[in-house]
Amino acid sequence: MLKSVDVVCVTLSSPILIGIYEDKKLIETISTGEKSSEVLPKIFEDILKKYDVKKLFYAKGPGSFMAIKITYIFLKSLSILKNIPLFATDAFYFNKNQPIKAIGKLFFVKISTKIETHKLEKAPVSKFELKDVLEYDEFDENTTPLYAIGAVG
Repeated sequence: MLKSVDVVCVTLSSPILIGIYEDKKLIETISTGEKSSEVLPKIFEDILKKYDVKKLFYAKGPGSFMAIKITYIFLKSLSILKNIPLFATDAFYFNKNQPIKAIGKLFFVKISTKIETHKLEKAPVSKFELKDVLEYDEFDENTTPLYAIGAVG
């Protein structure tokens, strides 16, 4: 019998992070520098052989437009085909609410519950990390990607 798990995807930048959670606790991390479009099908082929996936979670942005788009389409399709619920949250959940690179000196920042772009002269050091314990209440069923937030120009 396969272990029942939840799978979390953070594919907004390199490396891509995939977390396997059992009873909300991180039990396995998959990290790769490969492109989402090439590696997600391979990773999930292995995950689905090894585990019984009960829920899917992902960071819906802001971040790389193409990475968000590819991840959303892949996970939404998997959710429909395998009847696995899909949930999402913004990327700030995975980087301790640090600014996220937009373009040039513009960064996405989260102030309270609002995400805006701000010009920052000094690029902050920020990296995405999987949480040790998955907090369901930080995610919701609104899985629509955050493709464009404010003016980026």
